[in-house]
Amino acid sequence: MRLKDKIAIVVGAGQQPGDTIGNGRATAIRFAQEGATVLCIDINEQWAQDTVDMIEAEGGKASALKADITDETQCKAIADTCVERYGHIDVLHNNVGRSKGDMATHELDEAVWDELMAMNLKGMMLTCKHVLRVMREQRSGVILNVSSTSAFAARATVTYKTSKGAINTMTQHIAVENAPYGVRANVVLPGLMDTPMAIVRRAEERGVDRDVVREERNARVPLENRMGSAWDVANAALFLASDEANYITGIVLPVDGGLLCKRG
Repeated sequence: MRLKDKIAIVVGAGQQPGDTIGNGRATAIRFAQEGATVLCIDINEQWAQDTVDMIEAEGGKASALKADITDETQCKAIADTCVERYGHIDVLHNNVGRSKGDMATHELDEAVWDELMAMNLKGMMLTCKHVLRVMREQRSGVILNVSSTSAFAARATVTYKTSKGAINTMTQHIAVENAPYGVRANVVLPGLMDTPMAIVRRAEERGVDRDVVREERNARVPLENRMGSAWDVANAALFLASDEANYITGIVLPVDGGLLCKRG
């Protein structure tokens, strides 16, 4: 098992209802399948517990914790709770993010900017901050931050793209800053994925069937004209969390079916 006896925190391990699986839940399940004990974090405690139940149904080990990562006290509690329950922290996987409410720059409301940046960027910094104190002391650990191909591709709205670009540079800073302590930090960069957050909201906002959204997104992907699934993101995260990647730090890894190759 690639994560045998490891302790992993997955932030955003729950998901909204939908007919497919989300990135955070899939990653929590894959980590557990490979031997990790997983602390499943979500602002919706029931969604986190649903992920725990799925892991335990397969014979894995996990527990749930409700937390709002825009609150530093709760971010500190994530690290403290993990150490209290399991003794140490081997992996932090940050998966929380949203784009709902984003606009073009000239239309954007200041409050929406602040809300999205707090969730997408500040919250990720805060979870890293408090977990790093543990990892630096134990002189080992892996941080994985989920960004987006939106950081590099043209986009109609400003905040999401900006926050995801900042995640990339922040993670590279963390990688160099903490390399002397044996801590690795990398970014997973999903492209167009068939997840509830990506499909359900867009279908509801446009008043169309979900398959209409899927067909449009599939057509944009070079690799077989199909979106990826959350399992593709989870498998990339699994590799980067494992000892197979023990000499890899500071990278931004696209999981996008060749989408970024079309930039030019």
